[in-house]
Amino acid sequence: MGRLLNSINSPYDIKGLSREELCALAGEIREEILKTISMTGGHLASSLGVVELTIALHYIFDSPRDKIIWDVGHQAYAHKLLTGRRDVFKTLRQSDGISGFPNIHESIYDAFGVGHSSTSISAGLGMVVGRDLKGEDYKVVSVIGDGSMTAGLAFEGLNQTGHLKKDLIIVLNDNEMSIAKNVGALSSFLSRKFTGRFVSKVKRELETFFHAIPKIGDGIVSIAKRAEDSLITLFTPGMMFEGLGLNYIGPLDGHNIDQLINLFENVKELNGPHLIHVITKKGKGYAPAEEEPSRFHGVGPFDIASGKTVSSDSKVPSYTKVFGDTLVELASKNDKVLAITAAMPEGTGLERFSKEFPDRFCDVGIAEQHGVTFAAGLAARGFVPVVAIYSTFLQRAFDQIAHDVCLQNLHVVFVLDRAGIVGADGPTHHGLFDLSYLRPLPNMIVMAPKDECELRDMLNTAIGLDGPVAIRYPRGKGVGVSIEPEIKAIPVGKAEMLKDGGDIAILAAGNCVYPALQAAQTLKKHHIDAAVINARFIKPIDEELIFSLLCKTNRLLTVEENVLGGGFGSGVLELLERIGVKGVSVKRLGIPDCFVRHGAQDELRKEFGIDASGIVKAAQLLVLEDEGEEKRASR
Repeated sequence: MGRLLNSINSPYDIKGLSREELCALAGEIREEILKTISMTGGHLASSLGVVELTIALHYIFDSPRDKIIWDVGHQAYAHKLLTGRRDVFKTLRQSDGISGFPNIHESIYDAFGVGHSSTSISAGLGMVVGRDLKGEDYKVVSVIGDGSMTAGLAFEGLNQTGHLKKDLIIVLNDNEMSIAKNVGALSSFLSRKFTGRFVSKVKRELETFFHAIPKIGDGIVSIAKRAEDSLITLFTPGMMFEGLGLNYIGPLDGHNIDQLINLFENVKELNGPHLIHVITKKGKGYAPAEEEPSRFHGVGPFDIASGKTVSSDSKVPSYTKVFGDTLVELASKNDKVLAITAAMPEGTGLERFSKEFPDRFCDVGIAEQHGVTFAAGLAARGFVPVVAIYSTFLQRAFDQIAHDVCLQNLHVVFVLDRAGIVGADGPTHHGLFDLSYLRPLPNMIVMAPKDECELRDMLNTAIGLDGPVAIRYPRGKGVGVSIEPEIKAIPVGKAEMLKDGGDIAILAAGNCVYPALQAAQTLKKHHIDAAVINARFIKPIDEELIFSLLCKTNRLLTVEENVLGGGFGSGVLELLERIGVKGVSVKRLGIPDCFVRHGAQDELRKEFGIDASGIVKAAQLLVLEDEGEEKRASR
């Protein structure tokens, strides 16, 4: 008998399988996910944990007519395998392959595009209201993890769902872990140790006690059975969800296909808002992922037998590690320094800090908005909070940065990891907007290091300032420069001339500096003498240095790994307009007005012309166009 998975081309194909075959299919799906992710990398533990849940949902509900929305979406690999993408699953997160997240442009089975957490309830409720307004008839299921439930957006969605009393099914996937260990009161409330063992123990002991009472005991048990829903509501998270106006069901074993199918079959026939609480194990079926779910949340290629990551022999540290080690070094000399992250202590390099300074570390959970205002409160009391959040996730807290930090000119240091092109995670994770959303904010200083050694100096500089500061750096390893033991301070707003030249000046920001230097060497072979400037500061821009450059050349080429709209190059143009300089030819390199697809970082940089060869071509074109204009003007 061949693999069952080979015959599954749509959710319809699983509806004729027996319960035993569905269990066998779950095993095959886990094998396929494990085999593929070991080669491509991806979000492993979360996807292994929801296989049975995914099968049960597609077995009962009629996707794509019924809408299944996956919160965040990094757990949707089984969903992809069941919805016609089995044969292309090996291209997951690869260039021109399928996305690592649900994508409405990829499949009709992907009801909503996701990538950032805590959106599924609000999106699902919107679909339900739209369905009812159009007089349509289908079910909407929003699947959300306990980690995502810590965000305020999830509660906003729950609040309106309970108020409207609309027919929405919410599945709470509780594995006690989002990426890092869950934090906060809600996590404790949802703990399976409480909801499962405690309640079951109480029920068993009460039943045994009452059954032992002659004549009346059985009757009491019968009454208690009828009141069981009330008892569950009292002793479980149902108390909270019922209070919000939702019908709570659970907790249930999220790996018991029979139980899940029977429940979904019943709930499908009910009306009103229902929240189904299922308990799952992250990394289910693969021992290394079960033992270290955090490490296997997002993982690169690895050896299945040992669980060890396949890595290069490079000894160059990542920017993330350099940041983490440097912050520990600086914090050991300054007890006012604290570290804050949003459910990503390992991902942002703060794991060491959390162990060495536990009282000065705070993981706020998936709650970036709260994290920023929390930091503002600390800064108002004289502390120096360092907020380490991925660039793409800090977007969620823009108002808090503007209103609670910048308006009050509070000393909060923002450290934006994964700025620029991140690679395989794609458009929801590229950090391509931070220069544009931070640069316009009054009082904000924005820096970007050219290498890992400069990152150390910038962090030291930021901690020593008095006001809002942001440092952004890319995903991955540093350039490989030697780390100097002494950490210096950089004069605010001062760029660095790395190479002089009179034909054209290349102004590069952050990780575009070294490609600019490489380009300058190539341009020299083509008899173009290019100056190279390490901008260092995106705001304020070094006005004095740029003015001195214009005394030598009227050609400026700016390079940044950010969208062009409102970015570094825009800042240079604004500066030229402000100081009244005319007759300058400016070319900006960066990301145009688009969302960038997933793919290898170097490949995407080449595609958008922000690698060394792209800088060479742009510089040559600018020089040739300018010389052509001069010739035409002289006629």
